[in-house]
Amino acid sequence: MTRSTSLRGALVALALAVQACASVPGTPDASADRAAAEISAQRLSDHIRYLADDRLEGRYPGKVGETLTLAYLQAQYEAMGYEPGGPDGQWLQPVELSIMRPLRAPDIAWSGADGAEHALDPVTQMTLRPPAEHPLVQIAAAPVVFAGFGISAPQRGWDDYGDLDVRGAMVAVLEGEPASFGSDPDFYGSSRHKYLEAARRGAAGVMFVAPSASTLRYYLRQGATERDTIVGNEEGLLTGWIGTALLNDWLAESERTFAQLEAEARGGGFRATPVSAMLRIDLAEQATPVVSHNLLARLPGTTRPDETVIYSAHWDHVGTATTPDAQGDVIYNGAWDNASGTAGLLEIARAFKAGPTPDRTVVFLHVTAEEMGLLGSAWYVRHPVYPLATTAADINIDMLPFSPQTRDVALFGVGKSTLEDALASLAAEQDRVVTGEGYPQEGFYYRSDHFNFAVAGVPAIMPWTGRDLRVGGMAAGAALYEGLMAAYYHRRSDEWRADYDFTAALQNLQLFYRLGLGVADSAEWPQWRTTVEFGDVRPRTAAARR
Repeated sequence: MTRSTSLRGALVALALAVQACASVPGTPDASADRAAAEISAQRLSDHIRYLADDRLEGRYPGKVGETLTLAYLQAQYEAMGYEPGGPDGQWLQPVELSIMRPLRAPDIAWSGADGAEHALDPVTQMTLRPPAEHPLVQIAAAPVVFAGFGISAPQRGWDDYGDLDVRGAMVAVLEGEPASFGSDPDFYGSSRHKYLEAARRGAAGVMFVAPSASTLRYYLRQGATERDTIVGNEEGLLTGWIGTALLNDWLAESERTFAQLEAEARGGGFRATPVSAMLRIDLAEQATPVVSHNLLARLPGTTRPDETVIYSAHWDHVGTATTPDAQGDVIYNGAWDNASGTAGLLEIARAFKAGPTPDRTVVFLHVTAEEMGLLGSAWYVRHPVYPLATTAADINIDMLPFSPQTRDVALFGVGKSTLEDALASLAAEQDRVVTGEGYPQEGFYYRSDHFNFAVAGVPAIMPWTGRDLRVGGMAAGAALYEGLMAAYYHRRSDEWRADYDFTAALQNLQLFYRLGLGVADSAEWPQWRTTVEFGDVRPRTAAARR
């Protein structure tokens, strides 16, 4: 029997034991049920009301909203009796954001076999940005390689690089992933994978090929603007965008066209090929440090305190607009996104304090700068307070459902880990089933903080709003969800409201409390499915979990 199969049986057995014992007074499972039942809609509403108040000015990192938010969270955890969970026994983990601003226009030129140099216009042809760790870049001659999608996916039998040495090269890649991978985006189509793979092979940078003139214009405009990052976020690579016309200029000497290479790359069997161009690159940006913070609260485990279960949610939102709207409002209050998930973590933490003490340590991680590109969780994964090798799972909450009862428990990226087996058994007690979120084409699994844990190998799960309402079914539920998204998502209208329906949120929070408690009390370790793109990372640290 494989470890995956063993874990599945263990977690299903745990869930069934919960169901069998829940009504027996005095049992640990009955205590957990009572603790779960204490999760309060009124407290959720109160937390959201404070966190989405105008005084917090949209909870932008480094601003007044950060100070007020973190003070509020710390006070809540102190009142519940939690220990500080950050480095050196502190509540806060500093996160060193870098605000990157160009000091001057990029000086980039290319030369072909004849040695003649051709200056490149950053406004119309190409943009490059340096990483935070190297804001000043001078490269005399970097070869150019076209690497298809820039994907190496052994599970899919796909390798765009082959044996080509790309050390020191600027690698041009297509957006997304091959059609044969399916219609739903996954890790291999993300910029994260492309950066990791290019860096692993020693490339100097990654240039995305813009699929259209409008896309190229958009990213060329971005090349002159301020951007937020952290050291390591681009794996030390130069990153940028180029157009197909420029690639055709570089291919002219080989009598090939970009369209031909693109067709080969999309068809399969393609291998990276050098392009007849050398780039001279001179970039100068200013990296201004801004220190923001993650907040961590800790409940020590009883028998395996060095093993960890993490609950995560981002506390930040996007701050304020430069001009008022028709109602005179400039604040993006972020009540749903993500004051609601932040409130959910506080309520799960309260349940853990009221219920049986877990065997493994449980940590509540409130991360910063999710809206800047998952930067707070990326920083944590690069600077973990608790070893990732012995972190059993990350359970991430980003936007609670504001809906009546549902028949489904929706997840991003359904089918990825054995955490879902235990969740399915627990959901069955509520007469619910685990499903996907219904919009796989959006690639939501790769757009919230659990993604950074997954890339680092930690099994990670992310709930979402179910749509199959008990009254009205899928039609009513989809209409409700899509209406909420249209009305509130990243809009100034996302403010606290007295009429939130927390019914589904309470059901989900009870489930995710029980799921985390089950993982914390299990002697087994959650596992990725064998076909999942993150599955090759976790085995590298297997010795730490024996």
